[in-house]
Amino acid sequence: QVQLVESGGGLVQPGGSLRLSCAASGSVSTIISMGWYRQPPGKQRELVASITFGGTTNYADSVKGRFTMSRNNAKKTLYLQMNSLKVEDTAVYYCNTVPQNKDSWGQGTQVTVSS
Repeated sequence: QVQLVESGGGLVQPGGSLRLSCAASGSVSTIISMGWYRQPPGKQRELVASITFGGTTNYADSVKGRFTMSRNNAKKTLYLQMNSLKVEDTAVYYCNTVPQNKDSWGQGTQVTVSS
């Protein structure tokens, strides 16, 4: 079982930046791919970025070129650098395995982009 704790969210103006972190504990040694998911208000949760154990990343078209995902395997930590934020990036952001593990969802971290 993997436990995940997200942090780093907040309120930012359009065009601003935030860096999210996700600390993992538990049975992380068998995890191959991890992802950042988000759930905008009133919408379904979606995968926005993923990274393999070796560091290969993939991004949703909506965030490509603006978001960068990275991982520190020694520290068991994921990061999501978010630049040029838009109002439509407002959501609760979560980390989880890819494919997602329903028992590993954390509390998420709120990102609000507003002027």
